[in-house]
Amino acid sequence: MTGRLMLLDTASLYFRAYFGVPDSVKAPDGTPVNAVRGLLDFIDRLVKDHRPDQLVACMDADWRPRWRVDLIPTYKAHRVAEEHEGAPDEEEVPDTLSPQVPVIEDVLDALGIARVGVARYEADDVIGTFTAHAAGPVDIVTGDRDLYQLVDDARGIRVLYPLKGVGTLQLTDEAVLREKYGVDGRGYADLALLRGDPSDGLPGVAGIGEKTAAKLLAEFGDLAGIMAAVDDPQAKLTPSQRKRLTEARPYVAVAPKVVRVADDVPLPDVDTTLPHTPRDAAALEQLARRWGLGGSLQRLLATLAG
Repeated sequence: MTGRLMLLDTASLYFRAYFGVPDSVKAPDGTPVNAVRGLLDFIDRLVKDHRPDQLVACMDADWRPRWRVDLIPTYKAHRVAEEHEGAPDEEEVPDTLSPQVPVIEDVLDALGIARVGVARYEADDVIGTFTAHAAGPVDIVTGDRDLYQLVDDARGIRVLYPLKGVGTLQLTDEAVLREKYGVDGRGYADLALLRGDPSDGLPGVAGIGEKTAAKLLAEFGDLAGIMAAVDDPQAKLTPSQRKRLTEARPYVAVAPKVVRVADDVPLPDVDTTLPHTPRDAAALEQLARRWGLGGSLQRLLATLAG
């Protein structure tokens, strides 16, 4: 892959679209399509403003992979609507959003925008793998700060984090991370691991918040350096920090695999080139009529054609 690659954390963006666009935006039959139209508007704005050469809508084939849950059972546990034996658990999703997801997938496919989800992996992992393979600069569009760990100025990898819609994006590079968190991209995963993340069910190390985690990483370099310091009586750790980190050893031993995005997902062979014309114009026209996609779709088609 060469040229500028844009990777969409698709679920993160359609959730934002759903909550940001009124549910009075409906198809001719009265079905809400606010997430569908909102996502099309997002993509239109992103392509207009950032002009990627390649675009991939990355999907959650499994939003709560068993291999992560086996390591940390609380991982995303509070977001489970229904557990399934031998299949991905069902995520709690608003009633009027769930039916819009297949429509989003059909529209992306008809447009010819590459859509990639891989069994047993989250969209984050798909993004991590595309990023690892990219030869050129990468823009990752997500409302999930977990992906800050991929930021790398030397490789031109940044995160476009929506602050309000996608009209106002925080262009997150290493300078932004250092200013806000005191770490670079590589250090962000260790910071998140130590601090914990209630929204993902990650407990973190008791008594170590974001500021303390940043100070420890500045002092000892990385998670391995911090844990080595626990065993070094000369290391500058307070008795309380030493005790907390010692008690957290079982968590610290498994958490890196859970917190760090995978970079070795078996990606399918897909054409990631930004399409200038729809892959299936007839299907797209039918979807536009059925779901009343109107101006949102027309604006995106004009932008892609340009």
